[in-house]
Amino acid sequence: MLRPALVTAVVLAALLSLANCYGPWPPALRPAPPSASPTPSAVVSGATVSPAVAAPVRIPDGYRVRVARLGIDLPIAEGDVQRDIDLQKTPEGYAFHLPGTSIPGRGSNTYLYAHARTGMFLALWDARVGDDVTILGPDGAVLRYVVTEVRPKVPASDVSVAQPTSDERLTLQTSTGPSPEDPRFVVIARPK
Repeated sequence: MLRPALVTAVVLAALLSLANCYGPWPPALRPAPPSASPTPSAVVSGATVSPAVAAPVRIPDGYRVRVARLGIDLPIAEGDVQRDIDLQKTPEGYAFHLPGTSIPGRGSNTYLYAHARTGMFLALWDARVGDDVTILGPDGAVLRYVVTEVRPKVPASDVSVAQPTSDERLTLQTSTGPSPEDPRFVVIARPK
């Protein structure tokens, strides 16, 4: 089980920067680059964790997210903090998996983000409770979710939406403006 201090530190660091897929990474929260070989333990915010917990969860190639009513149909790629945050070169045409969050269908919170642009997650601004969300897996699996919450102004400092959960869910996030301090637009969907 993940420790709350670890989850808060990791998620806060990611979300402060992913608030709108732009903006600088706070230097005090900048993660160390991954090492070539695993270490016996890692220390994050004073909490020592095992390598299994410290290792990022990566989404395999071949996943897609669809919200038919909103015209969203995007391949899902693994997010890259250096590219997306430090270099501010988040590619278009993809939804990105927040490193370390769950993989769809594995019983916890899968956090996906994309630009607020036409053909990407801009249409989330029109999401409604009851909208269908589909995740297509690389193995042909079809996971069906329904929107249960629409949160149009989640403060950039609120990391609760990206924390692991004891239930299966998708959290979809996009920006509401160009500043890292602008609120995030968040949609939560749970299995049908």
